[in-house]
Amino acid sequence: MDAVTRYHERSKHRLDRYAPGPGELDWATQPDPFRRYAGAPLIELPLIAGELPAAYEALFQPRPAAPFTRASLGHLLELALGLAAWKAYGTNRWALRCNPSSGNLHPTEGYLIAPELPDLAGGVYHYASREHALEQRAACRLEFSGGVLLALTGIHWREAWKYGLRAYRYCQHDAGHALAALAYAAACLGWPVRLLAPWGDAALAAVTGIDRAADFEGAETEAPETVAWIGPGAPPEAGAVLSALGSARWQGRASALSPGHVDWPEIAQVAAAARKPATPPAAWRPERSEALLPVAAAEAASRLIRRRRSAQAFDGRTAIPAPAFWRMLDALLPRADSIPWAALPWAPRLHPVIFVHRVEGLAPGLYCLPRREAAEARLQAAMRRDWLWAGVPGCPDHIPLRLLAPLDLRDFAAAVACHQDIAADSAFSLAMLAEFGGPLDEGPWVYRQLYWEAGMLGQVLYLEAEAAGVQGTGIGCYFDDAVHTALGLEGRAFQDLYHFTVGGAVTDLRLVSEPPYAHLADRARCP
Repeated sequence: MDAVTRYHERSKHRLDRYAPGPGELDWATQPDPFRRYAGAPLIELPLIAGELPAAYEALFQPRPAAPFTRASLGHLLELALGLAAWKAYGTNRWALRCNPSSGNLHPTEGYLIAPELPDLAGGVYHYASREHALEQRAACRLEFSGGVLLALTGIHWREAWKYGLRAYRYCQHDAGHALAALAYAAACLGWPVRLLAPWGDAALAAVTGIDRAADFEGAETEAPETVAWIGPGAPPEAGAVLSALGSARWQGRASALSPGHVDWPEIAQVAAAARKPATPPAAWRPERSEALLPVAAAEAASRLIRRRRSAQAFDGRTAIPAPAFWRMLDALLPRADSIPWAALPWAPRLHPVIFVHRVEGLAPGLYCLPRREAAEARLQAAMRRDWLWAGVPGCPDHIPLRLLAPLDLRDFAAAVACHQDIAADSAFSLAMLAEFGGPLDEGPWVYRQLYWEAGMLGQVLYLEAEAAGVQGTGIGCYFDDAVHTALGLEGRAFQDLYHFTVGGAVTDLRLVSEPPYAHLADRARCP
């Protein structure tokens, strides 16, 4: 635990200095965003033909489940971890993905663990997003049915190349974004998603093959993040999967991503300290039963998912209608079967503090949204005594939004977001306060889970913003303790873990957009 808290303090940006970083970027060592396994058989996946029939609003209602086939799994991976577009500026060209990433560096890798299907052999597969294909890492007979496993791993160097010490935080943010992206993609196919909390990192590393040192000789290693069960059936135990893989034939060697590296030993230390053992099953039932407020968007969910972008600038004018704002807040509140919160087996631990700038009918000011009933009293006791904690006129009764103070916070929001105008020119921005001390008593690995939850909150806001006709962007650069001081927080009971902002985006007309898979023009497409 000491290593985790030391890392957290050392990796904070402060008003008088930033967290340790590379200083300047060595473009010659920029990591390849696409990992491949040389020698592993490549199984092409069909692309989505047009759009899937499910509307975005329909994702939040029970739907018939699609059968598990190579095509449907391809659709899942395309919408969760696949390419969303290519961008070009001058001679530079880069890919965007459906799962957002800090700096578009994409540390998260995905591994499918599937039983034998009619058109796919059982085994372990790495998803190659550029090729939209599965690389078969291990062939074996897996004795489970009714779903598949999808594991996420992280390559810390991809983020450390640009962000230095703070990179470990961003890798965890990105794992949370990917987990939520997976939940939305699965919902398009009628499949539930559940994070398998009992699995330990050692089992996850063995199942994905990232613990096979010989396969990573000369290449950057991957760290286990989490594994999710996708489908209506009962998930297999980790031991059963490991036993089946005992006789598997592994194939492929990991590609090297950079010709040179800078060592960040503190990242290795916190990763080792936050390594998760196997733990007992966890269960939590959300308190809320109210129906989610309706959303205005009637378009296909797959179109909205692929259209999602991180705004680079806001116009400083666009105001969000109050009903759209209520819907965004409502989508952040967990319900028993809501996306993506049904995937998590623990109670919400993060609570947004919102800087409202331009919401129609709502006074600009500082607001708080406790996402669990018991959290409001704790937040109120921890913050300044002169905050109002008043109800908000017009806000639906089941949304626990509280007004702390009517203020013009545009300058403050920008200042604490590393002086970035996007936090002030938006309709609103927010800081995500995590219950820190209490949850970490469960174990140092909970540090990672807090950031996953922050990333999931960000992914919900991304898609809800798109559905409302605006855009959002995550802000990983912020002055942690400056926010704590302004709110009156002391100690580590609550910590600021992520910022986000939503508003009217300004389009950079210098950038050229290209379709995501035009380079796969001959690839089969399936409805």
